[in-house]
Amino acid sequence: MDFDKIGVMALGSRLRALSETVTKDAQHIYTMYGVELKPKWFPVFYVLSQQNREKTITSIAKEIGHSHPSVIKIVREMSQAGLVLERKDKLDGRINNILLTKKGIKTSKKIQDQYVDVENAIERTLELTTHNIWKAIQEFEYLLQEKPLIARVQKEKKSRESSTIKILDYLPEHHTAFRRLNEEWITKYFKLEEADKKALDNPKEYILDKGGRIIVALEAQEVLGVCALQKMNDAKYDFELAKMAVSPKAQGKGIGLLLGTSIIEKAKALDASSVYLESNTALKPAISLYEKLGFKKVVGHHTPYERCNIQMELNLNYKK
Repeated sequence: MDFDKIGVMALGSRLRALSETVTKDAQHIYTMYGVELKPKWFPVFYVLSQQNREKTITSIAKEIGHSHPSVIKIVREMSQAGLVLERKDKLDGRINNILLTKKGIKTSKKIQDQYVDVENAIERTLELTTHNIWKAIQEFEYLLQEKPLIARVQKEKKSRESSTIKILDYLPEHHTAFRRLNEEWITKYFKLEEADKKALDNPKEYILDKGGRIIVALEAQEVLGVCALQKMNDAKYDFELAKMAVSPKAQGKGIGLLLGTSIIEKAKALDASSVYLESNTALKPAISLYEKLGFKKVVGHHTPYERCNIQMELNLNYKK
């Protein structure tokens, strides 16, 4: 396989191929030194040979980063080769401890020269490279521990898919989609209430004419999401983020974040000092989105909705 032609997305396959190359040579190296080991046994053997201490399967698996079943299989193979044995723990008979046999201890002494020569050979090879693969792998492993590859791919997927989405101001032609998208999610989890009907039936009168804003997310002229900023007659809050809805077929494209970010920018442009919202804790993705946008939980504000069991606010004063 031409990995250079495929590119970095073949990283896993290339590392496996490199591992197979090194493992193939490793077997010949063991033979050259007269050491009766298989390359796949090495991590378990090395751990057991350090201070020649007994270890449980669980502790070995944790130390070498292998699965529990994988270590069990290796230990069984090494046991058949006469290198290790199992014995019951003195304090807890339910636990089996693994330790080297006399043959295993003899092998651990015999392999010392091989360790020195192999380490020197690898060090000298790394000195000939422009990029030290050992250090690069350490860095790459660290980054993947911080954020797994799947999370990084998901982020790229959302970024690519959201790049085709346009956020525009609401027009009368968007009324049907505005009402339909909101009715879909509300009736899926709750029931339409009187306050819903007022806003969805007459968004111009109930939201826009009172100083609010509505935005829509479009892809190829199709409305995939909507969100409103309602003016509040309240001494504490300027606006309410409301009527956010995303089409089920567009879930995962990051449209909710685009709508939330855009509507907050609308609030800032209107010189708002705060934005309020109401939701329900059953809507976990929505709550997570609001928290990502910077909203914090508050209590005690009057609500016209039966379904509301959480209230949140975003203080914009520090962002001005």
